[in-house]
Amino acid sequence: MIAIAGKRAWITGASSGLGRELALQMARDGWSVAVSARSAEKLDSLVAEAESASGHIVAYPLDVSDLDAVGRTVQRIESEVGPIDQAVLNAGTHQPTPAHDFKAADFRKLVDLNLMGTINCLEILIARFRTRQAGRIAVVASVAGYTGLPQASAYGVTKAGMINLCEALRVELAPDNITVQVVNPGFVRTPLTDRNDFPMPFLMEVEAAAHALYRGLSRDSFEITFPRRFTWMVKLLRVLPYPLKFAVTARMVRRGQEGSS
Repeated sequence: MIAIAGKRAWITGASSGLGRELALQMARDGWSVAVSARSAEKLDSLVAEAESASGHIVAYPLDVSDLDAVGRTVQRIESEVGPIDQAVLNAGTHQPTPAHDFKAADFRKLVDLNLMGTINCLEILIARFRTRQAGRIAVVASVAGYTGLPQASAYGVTKAGMINLCEALRVELAPDNITVQVVNPGFVRTPLTDRNDFPMPFLMEVEAAAHALYRGLSRDSFEITFPRRFTWMVKLLRVLPYPLKFAVTARMVRRGQEGSS
């Protein structure tokens, strides 16, 4: 287990789902938590819920796709809450991108928010953490980044890029005493997954998923992944010979079509 001095965290994408629940759990455990998302109203609701449970959460509304706004927000957080010890970069969205409705605009939307939004945060954080020679960063990707999955070509591109990015940064930033972790969840019950019209194996409740993530933050392992049985199944899919892999994914498409009919 890793002792984290100060216990000040910044969580992006905290207005709902995994980020929101993680913020509540960390606040209940004594962390001072700065939270960001585009919806100020939802963040205010989160702050109120934390206060009723004697937790300390401070809201900083932010669109992470705006680099200048990210810089100003991190400056405010570190001035008002204190130096960030743990950042959890969770902001992102998902939308199906089926091949029969392939549009560059859909890819641009997901790349700008999921990938470039994360990179914007990293630019600001890495500079500050290197100056202090300390800091921890967890980037929330997905098992969709392991391999190409039906109707997730755009989402998978962003998540695969995030995994690759973290693999590179983990090694480069270690001499600066900066720990980089990647979080690869399976299916978690959130407002985003509520839109899915296909079977979601090993679907986790958000409270359990946030607990698994929080537990992983306290360790030094590179990857935090849950639920383990499902994530290892997808990892196995990644290494199968292509003919077998494509047969499995084609079956997934058929099951999804049957489930939505």
